[in-house]
Amino acid sequence: MELHAGKFRFALDSPLIMGIVNVTPDSFSDGGRYPDVESAVEHGLKLRAEGARLLDVGGESTRPGSNPVALDEELHRVIDVIRALAGHGAAVSIDTQKPEVMRAAVEAGAVMVNDVNALRAEGALATVAASDAAVCLMHMQGTPKTMQNDPVYKDVVADVRHFLLERARAAIAAGIAKERIVLDPGFGFGKTRVHNIALLRHLDSLSHAGFPVLAGLSRKSLIAHITGRSMEERVFGSVAAAIIAVQKGARLVRVHDVKATRDALAVWEAFRE
Repeated sequence: MELHAGKFRFALDSPLIMGIVNVTPDSFSDGGRYPDVESAVEHGLKLRAEGARLLDVGGESTRPGSNPVALDEELHRVIDVIRALAGHGAAVSIDTQKPEVMRAAVEAGAVMVNDVNALRAEGALATVAASDAAVCLMHMQGTPKTMQNDPVYKDVVADVRHFLLERARAAIAAGIAKERIVLDPGFGFGKTRVHNIALLRHLDSLSHAGFPVLAGLSRKSLIAHITGRSMEERVFGSVAAAIIAVQKGARLVRVHDVKATRDALAVWEAFRE
């Protein structure tokens, strides 16, 4: 399996690490830590040196209860960071729901669009189709503002799988090649602890559907619920969750703690071989 993302071709026989570069004041884990272009770029390059092959730049928090960010503000936060990281040769992903931000980010050098709304905004499908960027289609019940208000599913595994395959079909119909599509079950996005555990336990039902799967469990509340640890103490639990996700078929993991995840995956792969 290979992921086509702009000029990059990522062989996915080994798991690919996506490092998180938040340029937001209010993200749940590292909001406000990288408030300017210089610090965000420095952080992104550090993650790349530690083993991240993709850098996911986000200018709008999607933590539970968060409010949307104005278009101009989101553009202001992300575009110069993307342009600088791409200038250093990094493969950059833009984490956004807005077609206008997607378009500007690709023009600045982004090679992937990571959309928690699965390209459902008006014009989003056409925007990505008109580029050569890869896309990650994520499942979310509701919006970031409302998603944790008593989420309910008939069968969370079947419901999420059905939604994501429908969005993948819509993307292909719009002209996005299958080799450019990644699926993300959206851990923590409109899911309870029980839902998240069920999705992780049965992640192979999605990974066997013919598309690479991305798992984003890093430092999330599920880890806190299981371990009782504070945000700063969730590294070990997050790494364990990433390993489980990869064992269940995830080919990409989106993480804050790149070095720890990379080392754990290296050990896992050595014993797998």
